Amino acid sequence: MKTICFVNMKGGVAKTTLAINFADCLRRVHRKKVALIDIDPQFNATQCLLNSEQYIEHLRSGGDTILSLFDRDESPQVSVLAGSQSSPAKELSDIALIDTAGLSLLPGNIDLYRVEMTSGEGREFILKRYIDDVLAHENYDYIIIDTPPTPSIWMTSALIASDHYIIPVKPDPLSIIGIDLLKAIIARRTQAFGLTISCLGVVFTLIDRPDSVNLSTARANLGQNPVWTNKLIKAYLPKRTVYAREQLTSPFILSGDDFEFRENMKTITNELIQRL
Repeated sequence: MKTICFVNMKGGVAKTTLAINFADCLRRVHRKKVALIDIDPQFNATQCLLNSEQYIEHLRSGGDTILSLFDRDESPQVSVLAGSQSSPAKELSDIALIDTAGLSLLPGNIDLYRVEMTSGEGREFILKRYIDDVLAHENYDYIIIDTPPTPSIWMTSALIASDHYIIPVKPDPLSIIGIDLLKAIIARRTQAFGLTISCLGVVFTLIDRPDSVNLSTARANLGQNPVWTNKLIKAYLPKRTVYAREQLTSPFILSGDDFEFRENMKTITNELIQRL
């Protein structure tokens, strides 16, 4: 089993799009058993895979989300008959993923923002414990983690839990500068927590044309950097306005009619798998 997180310090780089479709391509083309964990408080991946009615019903029925992992405080409950009582946090083994569109999903939750975590509690290791102690026994081939675009405790938790990380990046100057900042942040986390995580690849996203000056310039600049020169994935993710507009109802690229879009996603996945 391999655990891979998608990270970037900058929003709007198609990180969630790539994470969802990488997971779908692993499942659909390569016949792998895949779980997707949404640790981004904005829970965009969850919104792509569950419509609002499904998500609300999931919460109403007591279904688990990423909050079930990190909110370890006892929850107060008031009953007319029994008075005030407290409900203990769930055991990790009782936290269940849901099946949606062929993927197993631990949905995100916007209330993740309200969880107070202080240094020394060790809660940043809970995701790793859940993956190693629970999901590892369910025969998953891949665990994919979608992270927030901030250097938060949630990103740290994803890095601790992962074997590899993938960086989606737009070929613009600010994004290129941003991945060096991301490298420094990951290096600090690696040193602080003794991690063995490695970069699986840098994937260019939202490309208007394969011959665009921005793409060729970005490839040349990163290619000269010894840190990134061997990490660049040759295939790229094209920009598709129609897909962006319909992503909440049709999240999977391989289900669409755009041949180039589908083939590029397959090639990206193949390149990343070969690096493993």
